[in-house]
Amino acid sequence: MQALKSLSAVRRSLHRNGRLTHYRYISAQPNYADAQDHDFQDQANKYMHFATNPFKVLVEGRAYSRAAILNRPSSLNALNISMVSRLKRLYESWEENPNIGFVVMKGSGRAFCSGGDVITIYQVLNEGKVEECKTFYKTLYKFVYLLGTYLKPHVAVLDGYTMGGGAGISLPGMFRVATDKTVFSTPEAQMGFHPDAGASFYLSRLPGYLGEFLALTGEKLNGVEMVACGLATHYSLNARLPGIDERLGNLMTDDTSLIENSLAHYGDLVYPDKRSVLHK
Repeated sequence: MQALKSLSAVRRSLHRNGRLTHYRYISAQPNYADAQDHDFQDQANKYMHFATNPFKVLVEGRAYSRAAILNRPSSLNALNISMVSRLKRLYESWEENPNIGFVVMKGSGRAFCSGGDVITIYQVLNEGKVEECKTFYKTLYKFVYLLGTYLKPHVAVLDGYTMGGGAGISLPGMFRVATDKTVFSTPEAQMGFHPDAGASFYLSRLPGYLGEFLALTGEKLNGVEMVACGLATHYSLNARLPGIDERLGNLMTDDTSLIENSLAHYGDLVYPDKRSVLHK
């Protein structure tokens, strides 16, 4: 309970001070550097002790693409400041690199990403280091915005748990591949918080009152249900993911139709079960 009270206090402070003060303008040659971002990056570097291992986000170099791999399997790839800072730097660099046509994100182990590392946030708050917590959320929200306005095709492989902030760093992208092992939810709703990290954007665009229902209950969806309601663009069995990975790795294009065809080649036609929440 103390953790929930502390997190609630931080979020109220973030709302008072404004979560996103930097606006990204789309251009042929994007430039995101300004004095504010330099100050912000210095602050993010200062708080790297959230996780000092740089290999919490791995990188795979491919023919004409890059893959970012979330690599905290023992924590279900929960996000910390080190991870989101590295993702933001990588994605900005890749977007400006003419030799990279598209980007892939996936997770290691049995989760894509279970959301923010609430345990670490709670520990930091108990130490009275509120600014570190603010820096984490500010970095996370900036990355969500970056992905939502990304100039290159993006493929997120949502194999396993995809929850809270994990949905925020994937669903704003162009392609979202769900599998038979995918579990989506907004668990923060069951903790007394509102869904964040872009949830107000993607939940509000779901059919009927499904978005409101998920935001209020934190109900889980499987991969089939994610495709049916539009949260995911493709569905594939977990066993077929190596084929998708190999095919994407060999692509020498940034043509979205060719990427789409590659994903569809390994896709499956599926329908929600009659007991699905989508039929309620």
